[in-house]
Amino acid sequence: MKWLITGAGGMLGTDLRDELTSRGEEVVALTRSDLDVTDSRATLAAVREHVPSVIVNCAAYTKVDQAESEESAAKAINGSAVELLAAAANDVDALLVTISTDFVFDGSKTEPYEPDDTTAPLSAYGRSKLLGEIAATHAKKHLIVRTSWLFGVHGPNFVEAIRKQVRAGRDPLTVVSDQRGRPTYTPHLARAIVRLAPAARGVVHYADADECSWFDFARAIVEESGASTEVTPVSSEEFVRPATRPAYSVLSTRRYEELTGVTPDSWREGLREYLVLRH
Repeated sequence: MKWLITGAGGMLGTDLRDELTSRGEEVVALTRSDLDVTDSRATLAAVREHVPSVIVNCAAYTKVDQAESEESAAKAINGSAVELLAAAANDVDALLVTISTDFVFDGSKTEPYEPDDTTAPLSAYGRSKLLGEIAATHAKKHLIVRTSWLFGVHGPNFVEAIRKQVRAGRDPLTVVSDQRGRPTYTPHLARAIVRLAPAARGVVHYADADECSWFDFARAIVEESGASTEVTPVSSEEFVRPATRPAYSVLSTRRYEELTGVTPDSWREGLREYLVLRH
């Protein structure tokens, strides 16, 4: 298969490129400077030039809080651009894989979200990603991979934010304890995408095991870093941010496991690898 990655300079795009290259796959990795996915002519031209069998859209607007005041920009990148990629994919009979998020759910469930559960995003970011999901279905062959709480060495993320505060001497750290999800290390997600692409279609969830709160995750980061910083739990009401987060956005990976025969990797193991690489 020939793969084309958009947003290839980002956290996931870089890891996906590296994973595919290590497997000897043919890869065209287009960064934001190589291709503006909101440009319809450029997008179609790039796809026609390279004629990939799989397009993986890693281009995304990911500033969750900023999206509240920049919703049109978020929708252009996360929504409209996917429509352009779907049309281009159809033009060359390619599979379109697009990456979505746990933020398409409202967090009202108390058990893990399945791919066919009702979506009801609470934020501008979540709405923009849901638009992208709808747009992706316009590709005759499409795969929507929802994931959550990404961290990796090639981009800003929660792990680095916590480490930065620890290095700055902030003690204690206050972190919300009433939002639950599944942290996901981007190299693990990259491998999951490669496993899914040959046969999976529709919506699939991939996130690392197991579920935890942001507080639990922060405590693990401090612990694995060897720091003695205290982490104090707070409620979402005490830590108000512009965008509303779902209280419970744990993704069920049952369908992923059925399709691949593989259980998700551990985010804790991913965290250890991350810390070795970023040390």
